[in-house]
Amino acid sequence: MVKSLKIGISGALGTQKSETIKLIIDMLDEEGFDVGGMITEPIMEDNKRVGFQVMDWSTKEKAVFSHLDLQSSVEVKGYGVNLDSLNEVGVKAIKKAAKENDIILIDEIGKMQVESQKFCETIRSIYEVNKPLIITFEKKSRNTLLQDLRRRDDVRMLELTNVNKDLLPYKVVELIKEELEGD
Repeated sequence: MVKSLKIGISGALGTQKSETIKLIIDMLDEEGFDVGGMITEPIMEDNKRVGFQVMDWSTKEKAVFSHLDLQSSVEVKGYGVNLDSLNEVGVKAIKKAAKENDIILIDEIGKMQVESQKFCETIRSIYEVNKPLIITFEKKSRNTLLQDLRRRDDVRMLELTNVNKDLLPYKVVELIKEELEGD
């Protein structure tokens, strides 16, 4: 079986990976492609990030995934992490996208997300799905899920920077179009 293209988009904190992903999705939508999966968005209060929510891109269902005020046995960088929210909304969205959508989106694989065994197992199985996959992650991340991704020969790694953030969405869309319309 031919493996479909996987695109890993890394970027330093503050490079607006999620905003870039939303632009890519809009562009893919305009091309007639159906994108599904999960997005991680910041929760802002008084212009300060106080947490993150996970969203199913297709249904727009959202759940608080982490928050400074959340009491949890899992804590990352001062945020309490609700793994049930990630599993019930994010993991479900990824699995649904693997079955129903043209392109699978995972925004993002980060320190909080990899605390979920269910999330990690799902990501490893998604690597084998024969559909284009777009994944975002922090540039400096060294978790094993990303190390596995970087070793694959069907992966195209792209780095989002302040210099290329206007052009990168066009490159990603072109790569996906070649993948889905090629042959």
